[in-house]
Amino acid sequence: MKKIRSIYRLAAFVTSTLTLYGVWLIRDPFVQDKREWRQRIFGAWSRSFARISRMQIEVVGVRPEAPFLLVCNHLSYADIAAIRGAVDCVFVAKSEVASWPVAGPIVRDMGTIFIDRTNRRDIPRAGTEVIERLDAGEGVVVFPEGTSTAGSTVLPFNSSFLEFAAKRGLGVSFASVTYATPPGELPAYLAVCWWEDISFISHMLRLFTLTGYTAKVTFGEAPVRSDDRKKLARELRDRVAEIFDTTAPSNLATQNNSPIDAVIGE
Repeated sequence: MKKIRSIYRLAAFVTSTLTLYGVWLIRDPFVQDKREWRQRIFGAWSRSFARISRMQIEVVGVRPEAPFLLVCNHLSYADIAAIRGAVDCVFVAKSEVASWPVAGPIVRDMGTIFIDRTNRRDIPRAGTEVIERLDAGEGVVVFPEGTSTAGSTVLPFNSSFLEFAAKRGLGVSFASVTYATPPGELPAYLAVCWWEDISFISHMLRLFTLTGYTAKVTFGEAPVRSDDRKKLARELRDRVAEIFDTTAPSNLATQNNSPIDAVIGE
């Protein structure tokens, strides 16, 4: 039964995504406010993903008002729908995503800013694009851990992602995301967090077996500023760790004999 449900939901997700993208492509040439139109479609996609995957979004704290630069810990592709469900925004993603079949063009057209993390010369370009989006009145979200995790801790933040913010003296907002699954279901660190060496589709099929789950997005208070990118990265990481829900079931990855122990220790 779970397998059938999972396959059905995957088909529904693919159909919904392609349908919304088709609507966007057809109407985009005739829409004057491209940013507002893109956000409407992106918001519709986020709600569709939440509905199909049975995600309930719980928001704690005060949402930042656009324009804003926001950093957050990273657990899963589900973070996109969870955070976008809480605030209107675009995301910064690794450049490899742009080359993904089908998904790459869709993600790009939804306003994603790509950055080549292996090329330091690409960081100023991406930073300039972030500034342009902020100047246009948008919110921009960055995952400075640089990878998704099982949720046992908040990894150190890559300061290179924040170099442009330090140089410009930008205030950086912060948030944390955690997940919880109902009793009797797979724990969130396996069902929602995507840290294992398995394909996107394989993990999504696992996620879609759930009868439901909760995404908790917690926003911090005042934005953080510093003209030193390393200091800024450390302080933001510590602030996110402070509001990170250590009681969430996604953190069961820290339990004894868990297979995640070896991965975190690498």
